[in-house]
Amino acid sequence: MKKTKEISRRKLLGIAGLGWMFDALDVGILSFVIAALQKDWNLSTAQMGWIGSMNSIGMAVGAFVFGLMADRVGRKNVFIITLLLFSVGSGLSAFVTSLTLFLILRFFIGMGLGGELPVASTLVSESVPAHERGKVVVLLESFWAGGWLLAALISYFVIPNFGWQAALILTAIPAFYALYLRLNLPDSPRFQAMNVSKQKESSVKKIARVWTKPYVKQTTMLWILWFCVVFSYYGMFLWLPSVMIMKGFSLIQSFQYVLIMTLAQLPGYFVAAYLIERTGRKFVLITFLIGTAVSAYFFGNAETLPLLLTSGIFLSFFNLGAWGALYAYSPEHYPTEIRGTGTGLAAAFGRVGGILGPLLVGYLVAAKVPLDTIFLIFAVSIIIGALAVLFLGEETKKKELV
Repeated sequence: MKKTKEISRRKLLGIAGLGWMFDALDVGILSFVIAALQKDWNLSTAQMGWIGSMNSIGMAVGAFVFGLMADRVGRKNVFIITLLLFSVGSGLSAFVTSLTLFLILRFFIGMGLGGELPVASTLVSESVPAHERGKVVVLLESFWAGGWLLAALISYFVIPNFGWQAALILTAIPAFYALYLRLNLPDSPRFQAMNVSKQKESSVKKIARVWTKPYVKQTTMLWILWFCVVFSYYGMFLWLPSVMIMKGFSLIQSFQYVLIMTLAQLPGYFVAAYLIERTGRKFVLITFLIGTAVSAYFFGNAETLPLLLTSGIFLSFFNLGAWGALYAYSPEHYPTEIRGTGTGLAAAFGRVGGILGPLLVGYLVAAKVPLDTIFLIFAVSIIIGALAVLFLGEETKKKELV
């Protein structure tokens, strides 16, 4: 019986993880496509910033809308809808010839991306026992590194030879996989067992409940944390290939160096997964966030290739490890009937940071603000997120979900 449950758990992690990987593939491809579009469409830095920000606007809307839906129609159904939405949108965006149409599609793609991530982590959180929940959710997040690595490989080998359109077409493959998910993915046992009367609670009441006295402290902490992490991540990583070009490297060289940095994401996840059930969520989050801030500072100030690569590797290691802990930590603060809503709202507020981050970089670069100053802003943001966890966060290691 135990062996059967273990196989089922691995199957859930594999199915949800592959969906997560496709999500990362799309976001990763976008960072390289922005650099390629700048050359093909002669975009200004402000226009480049808007591409990343429009993606985040869609993610904010998606996290909000689909987070609410997940508490009404189930985690599985929303997971499939969001996967289809961003997969089909990515394929269609390969055929547009104007920035306006590209931005419109990025909004809908972002909705799918923003909805899928918190719903998938909620689904997995509710399907594994408390003593290994954190580790399993961080391992789920590790599929993100696989998607980014795949994006870096496709960008390095495909974009220079076949164009950015071919790379985007490849991201449409998950649409076919979504049909397979419909038949093979079980829904959360906690959602299935939830009292029907609780399911019928209105969305407005669910949103209000997240801010009632039992949850206001953790909701405040999660909103600050999500905003700071998403603001800095999308500000830094969506611009990473373009920043390498600004530092004097060619398009192909920048893709190559970002690929090297991306390899450090997997060890970051695995170390976080190892520590999270041993040292707790707060320790992992605070440690990895501080590591991210220090790495961002040195990356912004790097003037030699060895320092640039070293700080970039540590930036990937610590930042993505922190992301894994964030997704494990967030759903553990709410009961089943508002877990999708609470996690989705925090993620949606975080996506506001994802809108501002890429835009800020675009406008600051246009204003000739030095890169070291820009990365210092992101380092300070990360420190604020770490302080929120330190002073407002509660330890949820081995906490039984209700």
